[in-house]
Amino acid sequence: MSDLRIDVVDGDAMLEQWRHVHNVIVPPAAMTPDEARERLGRGYRLENAYDGGVLVGCSTVRPPQGEEAVATVIARVLPEHRGRGIGAALYEKGLAHARGLGAGEVETVVLAANTEGLRFAAAKGFVERERYVLDGESDEWVDLRLVPSSA
Repeated sequence: MSDLRIDVVDGDAMLEQWRHVHNVIVPPAAMTPDEARERLGRGYRLENAYDGGVLVGCSTVRPPQGEEAVATVIARVLPEHRGRGIGAALYEKGLAHARGLGAGEVETVVLAANTEGLRFAAAKGFVERERYVLDGESDEWVDLRLVPSSA
């Protein structure tokens, strides 16, 4: 990683880049441009990661919700750029943003077939809470929560 930059998505071109990374990493949940724009309308923080000007990843922070003020932090790195600290940088920035919003707990969600993503989450202190398949679909998802001692 020579020159990592993480920027908040601003404008249609950056949103399209965010959507591209999202769709590569989680094809069962591929989004249309309108669906990606809707995420911004929900108050989600979307960011793109660039290494030397090359798009390498993206992240999503869903603001805290519910009695426990649970925020969701998701880091995604394109496969050819993994293992260089990009996911960790995206995760740390997203976690700091979630904490700044008052998150009491932090969760993430990973496609079960994404074994690298599950290993990454476990290495960051997340523990599996639930596996499920959405109605009418066949792909399994894993919800994980950050254990307090890892926060």
